[in-house]
Amino acid sequence: MRGGRPERLPDLAADLVRTKPDVLFALGGDVTPAAVKATHTIPIVFTSSADPVRLGFVASLARPGGNATGVTFLLDELASKRLEIFKQAAPRISRVGFLWNPDHPDNELPEAERTAVSLGVELKPLAVRGPADFDAAFVAATEARVDALYIVSSRLTLQNVGRILNFAAENRLPLVGGFGAWAKQHGLLSYGPNIDDMTSRAVAYIDRILKGTKPADLPIQQPTRFELVINLKTAKALGLNVPLQLQQLADEVIE
Repeated sequence: MRGGRPERLPDLAADLVRTKPDVLFALGGDVTPAAVKATHTIPIVFTSSADPVRLGFVASLARPGGNATGVTFLLDELASKRLEIFKQAAPRISRVGFLWNPDHPDNELPEAERTAVSLGVELKPLAVRGPADFDAAFVAATEARVDALYIVSSRLTLQNVGRILNFAAENRLPLVGGFGAWAKQHGLLSYGPNIDDMTSRAVAYIDRILKGTKPADLPIQQPTRFELVINLKTAKALGLNVPLQLQQLADEVIE
C-alpha cells in the first residue's frame, strides 16, 4: 500500500470482505496475510515473494486447501544463488549491507546469511519499515563501511528505488536486487523471476475461479525461469570486470 501504514491492512481487508466480492486479489506478500485472515470463505488469489506454506497461507503447494491460492516468486530460495552471483561479479566485496523490511514476510536474510559464511562475506542487516527509515539505514551502512548493497525487493524498497540507487552511486557501491528495475536503473545486477509473467498467471487464476474452479483445486504456481540482468555500464563506472562467463549466462546485458 502506498500510504506507508501497514497497520491499516487488517481493517482495509475487513472492509473489502464486507463488500462480498466474488474474489479477492492480494497483490504482494505484505497484503496477503491480512487477506487470508479476513476471510475463510471468499476465494483469494495472491502473489507472494516467500514460501506460502512456511507463512501459513496454504496447506501445501500442490494442494492449497481452503479458500486461497496463487503464485510464489520463491525469493527466499533465490537469496543464496543471488549472493553467489553477486560475489562472482564483484569478487572484492566482503561487507554487504542487507537492506530489508522486517515487516515484509520473507526469509531471505537467514538464507543469505548461510551462504555469506561460505563466501567469506559479512552481512550487515539494514532494516527499513517505512520511508522515514532510509536515511538512518544509509548512515548505518556508511558507519559499518559496507562495500556493497543487497536489496530485498518489497513494496517499500521498490517505492524508494531512486533513493537507494542514488546512495549506491554516490558511495560507489555495487548493488544487487531481485525483481524490479535494479539493474536496469544503474544497479550492478538483478536475479529473479519475471514478475510480470507470474502476475499474469495469478490473473489467469482469477478468471478460472470466476468460471467455477475452487481455489483448493488450483496448485500454487512457481517460477520456472529466472532472469539475470547485468549492467556493464555500472560495472565500468565501479572499476569492475564482470567475468565473460557470467555475462554469457545473463538474459540481458546492459552496455
